[in-house]
Amino acid sequence: MGRITATRGGEPVVEQTSPGGAGAQRPAVARPIGARPAKWRTRGRLTYGMVAAIVVVYPVSSLMFRLRYRHGDRLPATGPVLLVANHISILDPLACARLVFDNGRLPHFLAKESVFTGFAGTLLRSAGQIPVARFSDAAHEALDAAKADLDSGNVVVIYPEGSVTRDADWWPMQSRTGVARLALTTDAVVLPVAQWGPQEVHDYHRKKLRMRFRAPADYLVGEPVDLADLRARVRDGHPLTAALLRETTDLIMTRVRDGLAELRGEPAPQTFHPRPRRELPGDLSGSAA
Repeated sequence: MGRITATRGGEPVVEQTSPGGAGAQRPAVARPIGARPAKWRTRGRLTYGMVAAIVVVYPVSSLMFRLRYRHGDRLPATGPVLLVANHISILDPLACARLVFDNGRLPHFLAKESVFTGFAGTLLRSAGQIPVARFSDAAHEALDAAKADLDSGNVVVIYPEGSVTRDADWWPMQSRTGVARLALTTDAVVLPVAQWGPQEVHDYHRKKLRMRFRAPADYLVGEPVDLADLRARVRDGHPLTAALLRETTDLIMTRVRDGLAELRGEPAPQTFHPRPRRELPGDLSGSAA
């Protein structure tokens, strides 16, 4: 719920906090009343898989995290969005799904193909989630599916690091370039999102689960990344070279890293942590190759 706290240019302004976030200390940016359509309109049709996901994810995330959003209203109410986040915990999708849902959209994640098995896999596909066959020749199929999803006007969430960061201080590691391919070949709004807090519940590095009731989980949605010049180069026939994809990926992830520095209140390193040479057990979340 929001409350009127001030006026801007004679127009009432509403201040928002995340649903279920009683006691949250960080309100979202104030916005004029009526600036966005009602959330039930912007979320669109709910499939049975998405309904099942909401029934599970919403109460579990509410018990597990005290969600606090900064600039959640930067998530467009309609149209394609490529939401790019850092990866600090195998629990990230639970909290990040709430960020998207609480701000009026339905999230579609790129996720590791091995979780798409049996009845759970049927539900995930019905909910619009996208399987990724990592480290295989079929990885490009996930990019094609994600591009089609964006072209349909949906929100696609991607963790370009591909797995939880191996940096001991939780800063982002070097990312795969599939995110750049999606960003340059679609008209999606590219939103850098920094998250901080889920690693306190599940510490991937120590393989420890610390069950806590409503642990703080902070999200900062950055300004959309301006890719107009790079997209124009691609439209003019410039090939998607490895150098161009790396340049674009690092540009986007630098914005994510800067947002994380703001959330943490400390300076970020100037380089990305090296990628691991191999996948480890417990690497659940997927990414484009």
